[in-house]
Amino acid sequence: MIKQIWPEPADIDDERLEQLYTYPEARRWLAVNYVSSADGAVEVGGRARRLSSPADQKVLKLGSDLADVLIVGATTAMVEEFRGVHPDEATLERRRRHGLRDVPPTAVVTTGRSLPADAPVITEAATPTLVITCASAPESKQKAWEAAGAEVLITGQDEVNLAAAVEALVERGLNRIDCEGGPHLFGGLLAAGVVDELRLTVSPLLVSGTHERIATGPSLDPVEMDLASVLTEDGAMLVRYLVRNRP
Repeated sequence: MIKQIWPEPADIDDERLEQLYTYPEARRWLAVNYVSSADGAVEVGGRARRLSSPADQKVLKLGSDLADVLIVGATTAMVEEFRGVHPDEATLERRRRHGLRDVPPTAVVTTGRSLPADAPVITEAATPTLVITCASAPESKQKAWEAAGAEVLITGQDEVNLAAAVEALVERGLNRIDCEGGPHLFGGLLAAGVVDELRLTVSPLLVSGTHERIATGPSLDPVEMDLASVLTEDGAMLVRYLVRNRP
């Protein structure tokens, strides 16, 4: 049983968990989902899966089940073998109950170097994938993505303009945005000032090593956050933070 320990102790059933992880409806909302070890590692043996837990998988699934679009970095999509969302009956019921389309698209962010045209996130997606890239990405690569079934969005010249990318998603009516990594994308979204919420699972593991942190990129003035909820199950902590002074 998942238990809430803040703001007040309570047992959390599936209905209450869904309420906690539902996106606000009145505005664009970008939530970042992450799992890390207690000492800050974001992967074990190159994959995040070994840090996860049943409770973490539940909230990760809610992140995508209740989103209009998933956004992910190309390297993470390849390493974690993303295939886009393929809804089961529970997901379909939940999405229809919230008035969402059956299958949310995945938006993959790449400069063109790390996303082959035959990537599973493109070729095995149940709905066309959005490839968000920059104008300097090779034209041959852009055409290959499109031939494989993706829609290509250009935002930026030599680097992806993430603020413009988020705006392009919103213009398509994709207001509830679920970011599933990796660290460079999270760092870039922070720098662009478009993150609204961090959903962090802290796994009760210590792994040491020289792993990346959950956000990587240029140093920022500290982004202040407010604690929204703290849950726990089997030693893992599931924490929600809301970015303070969101634009």
